[in-house]
Amino acid sequence: MGQTSVEQLPSRTFGIRHLQCLLLALGLSMGYAQRVNMSVAIVEMTDNDKQEGVEVFQWSEQEKSMVQSSFFWGYVVTQIPAGYLCRLWGAKCLFLWGLIISSTLGLLTPYLVSVGDWQLLVVVRVIQGLSQGVMFPCTHSVLSKWAPPGERATLCGLSYAGTFLGAVIAFGSSGWIISYLHGWPSIFYVSGVLGFVWCFIWHVWGANTPHSYKKISSQEKLMILKSLDQPTQNTEIRSEADEKTPIREMAKSLPCWALLVDNCAHNWGFWTLLTQLPSYMKYILNMNIQSNALFSALPYLIMLLLTFLFGYLADLLHKRQLATTNVSRKLFNTLGQWLPAISLVALGYCDSSHLTLAIAFVVLSVGLNSSSFLGFQVNHMDLTPNFASVLMGITNSSANVMSILAPLTVGFVVTDVTDPLQWRIVFFISAGFYFIGNLGFILFGQTKVQTWNNPSPKPLEMQLMEPSKDAASRETEK
Repeated sequence: MGQTSVEQLPSRTFGIRHLQCLLLALGLSMGYAQRVNMSVAIVEMTDNDKQEGVEVFQWSEQEKSMVQSSFFWGYVVTQIPAGYLCRLWGAKCLFLWGLIISSTLGLLTPYLVSVGDWQLLVVVRVIQGLSQGVMFPCTHSVLSKWAPPGERATLCGLSYAGTFLGAVIAFGSSGWIISYLHGWPSIFYVSGVLGFVWCFIWHVWGANTPHSYKKISSQEKLMILKSLDQPTQNTEIRSEADEKTPIREMAKSLPCWALLVDNCAHNWGFWTLLTQLPSYMKYILNMNIQSNALFSALPYLIMLLLTFLFGYLADLLHKRQLATTNVSRKLFNTLGQWLPAISLVALGYCDSSHLTLAIAFVVLSVGLNSSSFLGFQVNHMDLTPNFASVLMGITNSSANVMSILAPLTVGFVVTDVTDPLQWRIVFFISAGFYFIGNLGFILFGQTKVQTWNNPSPKPLEMQLMEPSKDAASRETEK
């Protein structure tokens, strides 16, 4: 069978590479559900008008901002180590234990907050952040081994769509869960149990590489490995952990810095909306908990659907050679950051008297942002397929400092949650970050594989062909 048929036939069917991306998506959705459930729960946890039998807390806006941002205090710490641990232990194991720890703490959250108030809740969220800090590096590690370049946008889009699915699950179901189950504690119980269900599924069907999945067809395995220029036999001279990570070269790389800055800008805007949207809808748009939850979920549902559309369009541009990879990445990044920036500016002038317009601008601000995942997010694998998990750990660790600062900034800017002018300032700041981050990515971003991606002087397959030659034998051959 010729090379063309080997590469094309598996892409028409649901393969093991699609299964891995689906599992990654579900894992990310479980993690994100546990991450953002606090955005909805904290509204009910501090509402004195709620039903009896559910504990209510008297927290200031600053204390609530501390709780909202505390997850990211731990989240930024484990990002960079996770990149290395993926190469040492394997992404499957690391992702599994990360979500096991997070799910366990989620189940214990209602009890612990009743014992230690907001201070102990901050500790719990920090540890959850530490455990979930491994998720993105693990995802990039798995994708770098499973996603052929021609399908990279689609498969990455499918995987990271799980982040939006998690937001949809958390926001969309929270109103029903709070109203019909045991109040706000049920949000943590449900997300914790679902996390354990995913851990079992991932343990059974997840895999680090095509080599480690026994039931993959030889045709699909060959297609993936050849497309990534990987050896088709599971034989390695040295493990990934033995390879020297080119940290110095990364630090000198302008495309890496452009990627890092854009990641930071994205996280500021994304997490400002994700953590503050329920509060904005309650106090400015005057929505009750049921409608608040549903409309908070709507933008992320649109985001989820648009991810598949944008992924299909990106791969279509690649296959039909309608745009270079460089143009494609910057095009989708611009759609995902500059259009939301415009929507955020417009949103700043809306209040409850412009409810329909406000919801439309929220949907546009959040939904279109999914396009940027096919820009800067995929770009890690463009620059360095061999060290994508490490680079993701570095950029995402830096970016999530913004995830800490954004909720804290809202706490200082919004001293009166019913003042639309203060919320306008919050949206303007986020729009500014989007604009500056994407501008840097357009000017300085690249998609060429960097020279430091291959630290070995020879390709691995050449090393396998010459395992025992020494200097004397090479001299004799001459």
